[in-house]
Amino acid sequence: MRNLILFDTDEWRQLLPLTYTRPAAELRCGILRLREKWSLQLDAQASYVTQEYLTDKYPIRIEEDNFLVNGMVMPSDTLVRLVRQLDPGEALLLDDELIAARLERAQFDKLLNNDDIGDLRGYELDPTDVTIISKPWHLFEYNAAAIASDYQLLTRNRQSAPIPDHVIAICPEQIFIEPEATVLPCTLNATDGPIYIGKGSTIMEGAMVRGPFALCTGATVKMGTKIYGGTTIGPHCKAGGEISASVFLGYSNKSHDGYLGNSVIGEWCNLGAQTNVSNMKNTYQAVRLWNYGTSGFDTTGLQFCGLIMGDHTKTGINTMFNTGTVVGVASNIFGTGFPRNFIPSFSWGGTSGFKTYEFEKVIETATAVLARRNRELTPEEIVILRHIFEESAAFRSWEKTATPS
Repeated sequence: MRNLILFDTDEWRQLLPLTYTRPAAELRCGILRLREKWSLQLDAQASYVTQEYLTDKYPIRIEEDNFLVNGMVMPSDTLVRLVRQLDPGEALLLDDELIAARLERAQFDKLLNNDDIGDLRGYELDPTDVTIISKPWHLFEYNAAAIASDYQLLTRNRQSAPIPDHVIAICPEQIFIEPEATVLPCTLNATDGPIYIGKGSTIMEGAMVRGPFALCTGATVKMGTKIYGGTTIGPHCKAGGEISASVFLGYSNKSHDGYLGNSVIGEWCNLGAQTNVSNMKNTYQAVRLWNYGTSGFDTTGLQFCGLIMGDHTKTGINTMFNTGTVVGVASNIFGTGFPRNFIPSFSWGGTSGFKTYEFEKVIETATAVLARRNRELTPEEIVILRHIFEESAAFRSWEKTATPS
């Protein structure tokens, strides 16, 4: 088995707030995380070169022979083949930027120390062979194609569990049900792309689902839910209401009515009943989205772009988000009206104003939320949240203007 090291570049910051709590390769696009795609296609064990504060949770493993891959890059058949063919001391480049390499331990140690690693033979890639997740919206923009690709990877030479007779299945040859999944009377339409139903997942009665669609391990689609193509419901999530072209990374809930479109929701989030997200401006203009790298709003070029939400964030009932809203990690949003389009991490409030969500209260809530899924908040995860709390203070403008007591 190969030793694979997935590295973050300086562009990692462009993917905040989603990468505040993880390396880029831990993001999900399609059915699988980027790390899982590369591990399966290279038959490799993966570790990371990432931000220092993430390394206790995501450590690096170096062996005598190491394959390096940019963790923001999606694998393609051509790119995987080229990586497999690399000899030690060879690299694949795109516009002189490193995409992949094969290095011996001594070379890799020098690379980590910013020393000259010696003769490295580089080969320039065709740009059409490289897809990079360099912006948060790429996760939902590329999701439909990624579901189709992952579907082929995961179901090749395998037999689906039988589709129950009580299910209305359109294009059943494009529907794959893993063992221990429960599919109650519902409609599954795979005309426009495959539908993947993961192990131990549940689709309740009355749900209407269009592909491409992925329901990951242990996730649930609630009664009467309407899901449109290009949607991934990550592991152990609960999905309800109306959802289109969106990605749930995992362990998050949107259990009730309300619309969510062209959005990415992190882990351990909860959207209260009737939380609604606008994904298109009334003017039909391209949506602008907050960019942590530039500390400003960038034009996405997209007509449809909804909500980007970091881990551990919650919303109250009837919360409304405007088109192109970014909410950071560990925030609690509630109240009437549309809050601002950029809400920093550790924010508490809404249109009536914000205050800082106290760190100890966040840890208390996160501990309780994880316990409901028989999980514990680890010391490494607390350290990560502490780092985010301190770094994100620069964006909490009310702290700068607060009157000393």
